Amino acid sequence: MRLLAAALLLSTVLVLAATIAAPQTGDEAKGKELFQRRCGGCHATDQVKEGPRLRGVYGRRAGTTTDFQYSVALKTAQLTWNDALLDKWLTDTESLVPDNDMTFRVPNPSERRDIIAFLKSMSQ
Repeated sequence: MRLLAAALLLSTVLVLAATIAAPQTGDEAKGKELFQRRCGGCHATDQVKEGPRLRGVYGRRAGTTTDFQYSVALKTAQLTWNDALLDKWLTDTESLVPDNDMTFRVPNPSERRDIIAFLKSMSQ
């Protein structure tokens, strides 16, 4: 009986751990609105502004579009944008790539997930 109870407890703990560790997905529609409001001053999806165009950024190597002049730090960073790296970037650009030319932070994790979901949808 103890063995059965221990197995049940272990399986419950594993299910809870998997649920807690499972990445949360963002909301594309909210992300689009947040992108326009928070990022749109410097970025667009299809044209260069103060910053590079961001359509196709998800899965792209950092600093590689030919129509934008990136910082040396970003060009040599050897990063390919994915959920985890975009989240770190939006949390604090300087902590991910010191000496880059972009100083920006999105402190709210939910907003970061939504913006990333939008960028991901624009990269498919």
